[in-house]
Amino acid sequence: MEELGKIHQLIIPLFGHNMIFNLDAIAYTWIVMGILILFGVLSTRKRGLVPTSMQVLGELFVAKLYDLTEDALGRDLAKTYAPLTIALFMFLLLCNWIGIIPHLEEPTKDLNTPLSLGVMGFVISHYVGIKSKGIKAYAMEYFEPFFIMMPLNLIGELAKIVSISFRLFGNIMGGAIIILVVSHLCFSILLPPFLNAFFGFFVGAIQAFVFTMLTIVYISVQVK
Repeated sequence: MEELGKIHQLIIPLFGHNMIFNLDAIAYTWIVMGILILFGVLSTRKRGLVPTSMQVLGELFVAKLYDLTEDALGRDLAKTYAPLTIALFMFLLLCNWIGIIPHLEEPTKDLNTPLSLGVMGFVISHYVGIKSKGIKAYAMEYFEPFFIMMPLNLIGELAKIVSISFRLFGNIMGGAIIILVVSHLCFSILLPPFLNAFFGFFVGAIQAFVFTMLTIVYISVQVK
């Protein structure tokens, strides 16, 4: 059970405080990015009318996620934000799936990863809102339907970051804890691998999809 609290850290003193880096999360994030870059190269290297299996897989991801983005944001905004949607989903999917491989861990098990992505989605959605409505109309929405509702509206917007980030973190960390506990308590050779596959493939895919869709919805709400 000691694996739960074992984190390789790099601590750098800075102006009387310590900057702490989770080396495991950083390393696995770079591995995920390397795999995605390799996948992008292989799926586009020999494009043709008779596609390779990698091209088919790449086009499947792009086509399906582009359609979802277009349904939520409309045709014009989809051209701009579909690449973000596709990259975000594929990154999260691989981050959640990499933990299935023995001795590797999910970067999303570190709260900093989903929280950073949640803040990114928050900033992008509000940037789109200001760009589409203008700064005055955007700011006035916080005072609707009454002036005194401004604090609640502001808290509601900030709560979106907490909601979307902790949902992803909680599900991935919860799955890892359940697998670890069952592995220590159960002598079955079937149940722990089954749980690992369930939480890795199924829950990981669902949570990547939910996080991506919520990001699109937040952008859509700011535009409309």
